[in-house]
Amino acid sequence: HGVMATFMSKISESLPGCGGHVHQSLWDKAGKKNLFYESKDKHHMSEVMKSYIAGQLFCLPHLLPMYAPTINSYKRLVEGAWAPTTLTWGIDNRTVALRVLASGSKSCRLETRVIGADVNPYLAIAAALASGLYGIKKKLKLKQPATVGNGYKDFSNGVLPGNLHEATQKMKQSVVAREILGQQFVEHFTQTREWEWRQHLKAVTDWEVKRYFEII
Repeated sequence: HGVMATFMSKISESLPGCGGHVHQSLWDKAGKKNLFYESKDKHHMSEVMKSYIAGQLFCLPHLLPMYAPTINSYKRLVEGAWAPTTLTWGIDNRTVALRVLASGSKSCRLETRVIGADVNPYLAIAAALASGLYGIKKKLKLKQPATVGNGYKDFSNGVLPGNLHEATQKMKQSVVAREILGQQFVEHFTQTREWEWRQHLKAVTDWEVKRYFEII
């Protein structure tokens, strides 16, 4: 039929990227109580949820290659394309990295919006859960206020690494990544991402040919 399915994060600079956002909630053993929900809180967020978010915010730059594993992933993570670029969270805000949806006890959840369609879903979900549970176990406090308005302009907590090489080096050197995922996994996974980056550096792209072929 002349149609091809793709899971690339970004197929054209003129189009928004393709996300693979992961929605998470935490329930009690009986599966009856949403542990993220607290009716008395201003935003209906429990302390457990706040620690979970704090853990994800803290770990995000250490684990970004698990959310954005390809060269193309970072073409999606740009300003104004409905994908985050800063270490931010907010209430129903689609410009931040972590979006809270807390309208009711059954639907209260966290959306991790960094993740693109090009991920290994097992690794992305593992990273999200592990970093959230890291925050709960360490009893991290969500000291960063919710971003209101344009998350692309909120640099108060820093920005995401801008390419695969930068993100991979951050993960490779991270004590936090090793604590959460184990040294053997971190070493193996970052080696695969370094290999990917080296292949990219050798490639002559269509953009280069179009840009330079006739004018140089």
